[in-house]
Amino acid sequence: MSSLACTIEGIGFWSRGLPSWEAALAFARAGVLPEQAPAKPSPQLLAANERRRAPETVAVALEVALAACRDAGREPGSLPSVFASSQGDLVIADYMSATLAASPAAISPTRFHNSVHNAAAGYWTIGTGAMHPATALSAGPGTFAQGLLEALAQLACGAPAVLLVGYDGAAIGPLGGVVRSEGLLGCALVLGREARSGAPRLRARLAGHGANHGAADADVDAAGPLARHAVGNASSPMLPLFDALARGTTGATLDAGAGRRLEITFDEQAGRQGGAHES
Repeated sequence: MSSLACTIEGIGFWSRGLPSWEAALAFARAGVLPEQAPAKPSPQLLAANERRRAPETVAVALEVALAACRDAGREPGSLPSVFASSQGDLVIADYMSATLAASPAAISPTRFHNSVHNAAAGYWTIGTGAMHPATALSAGPGTFAQGLLEALAQLACGAPAVLLVGYDGAAIGPLGGVVRSEGLLGCALVLGREARSGAPRLRARLAGHGANHGAADADVDAAGPLARHAVGNASSPMLPLFDALARGTTGATLDAGAGRRLEITFDEQAGRQGGAHES
């Protein structure tokens, strides 16, 4: 397929011990961890009582989404969004399954409405007042790559900018024996159609695993510090991209699922040309 291109206007990041993109940069470049990192995200988009009730997956998704919009200088409610989570909230899924098996009438209405896969997208659109489309998708290990392709397709169809959010939490109970996910991880990008001075320009191409690697692969195929830091999380397949951004390497390769890979390069020439689609 021909490549799709965009400008990375803003970045948001949160994981245990690395509660911001600035902290992630310091860790990726110098191995420095913050002395006092918060134990959980606290998205200011929500009122205090809602922050306390929101599940961790929703909290981390909103935290990084808001950070990416601020970094981009974009009004959060002005953007279409893509929320990509490989598993949704497995803690709530475990609670729902156990309660339905033991005492169905005891299901909590609050936890029930947080069990749907698009819960984070719903909180985001309500909190920001966004009237633009919000997409929630899941594709196993290829979730973030497929979310990136969706965002790039929206740009190619004329959207000036798109918010992309990837996130997953821990798997517990019987589900933890089937689905492997540890900790809490969220990353977000605001992707723009036009070039911006000083902003990296991303070009992505979908290929089979058997395809020839790009010249950048030798630098980025080995797991970087961010990927190693959150290796057990179900969304960790997105981290090679963020390691590449943090370390200034020329590209990354993401698992796109179904035997495919998303090959990403950062192209200065593409940045000068502008436009969302390039052959």
